[in-house]
Amino acid sequence: MSQRRNLSFDELFGLAPPRRRFEEFLLMLRGDPYTPPSRFGPSSINILAGSLSLRTWLGKTRPDRRIPLYNLFNHTQTPPREGWSVRVTNVEDFRGGANTYDSHNGTDFAVPPGTVVVTAAPGKVLRISSEFNRGGLKVFIDHGRGLMTTSNHLGRALVQVGDIVERGQPIALSGASGVDMFFAFPWNCPHVHYNVWLNGEPVDPFARAGEASLWRCHNNPRPHSSSAPDDAPFEPSPWDADAVDDAIESCVDPELRRQLRSLRGLDFRAASTLFALNYYPTRFQERPLLYKDRFPRIPYLDLPFRAEDFQGVVHRDR
Repeated sequence: MSQRRNLSFDELFGLAPPRRRFEEFLLMLRGDPYTPPSRFGPSSINILAGSLSLRTWLGKTRPDRRIPLYNLFNHTQTPPREGWSVRVTNVEDFRGGANTYDSHNGTDFAVPPGTVVVTAAPGKVLRISSEFNRGGLKVFIDHGRGLMTTSNHLGRALVQVGDIVERGQPIALSGASGVDMFFAFPWNCPHVHYNVWLNGEPVDPFARAGEASLWRCHNNPRPHSSSAPDDAPFEPSPWDADAVDDAIESCVDPELRRQLRSLRGLDFRAASTLFALNYYPTRFQERPLLYKDRFPRIPYLDLPFRAEDFQGVVHRDR
């Protein structure tokens, strides 16, 4: 693998500013009038993978240059009103297995901190934020067609909000930011938690039987190749301004509602509203479709890592 970049301690775990991080830690632990507390239990230990975690923290990767899939998308999600659950009580990944946990709504790629993360398809950076209780540092990219991706637990962003990015362009360095990574060190494997949202809803990029994969190489995602055909020019997703306003007005948290109202530019306001709907769903009374159209699943994404670093993925049971 090519040389990774070093991160400071604060970048690695996303600890700055400390006062805000402590408040977000308490929010995760105790909740607030609008957000139920997160839930843990003895089954949470099943998420961890000790040997893989230690090897990855030490910067070791597989000789075959494949990324272990640490946790997959859970197709039997816990209701949001019950709180974010990191227990393993009702789970099913896309293969019908149990490599996931109750509220897990993304795909975890186990990579050493400092690994270059790239965009899986052309798009526009609509939000960069860091919430200690919700996945640390994140980069949100609109790919058009109602498709948005987020890369979480990052150490450093390499792009800015408003940037137009090409397929395979570096956007961040991976890290271990967020409360779960910090307090479960070194047993929680460093990884990029990768969210895919289609029509505003979290979806699994991997396909179940009879379903279209969102990866261009079906369920075997590969990094972008310079020999691949050129993409059509990027076209932003068609946001529905009225629906975005309706969602904001349905927010029961007055401070969050004020923040969302104050954002200028429909695409940035819509992206932040979509972020809040997915990360803090109990703060909204309504969940309208924020796009003018509803879009189908089509193969469009590449592996969000460089071809010089990795060639594909592998499941933890192999």
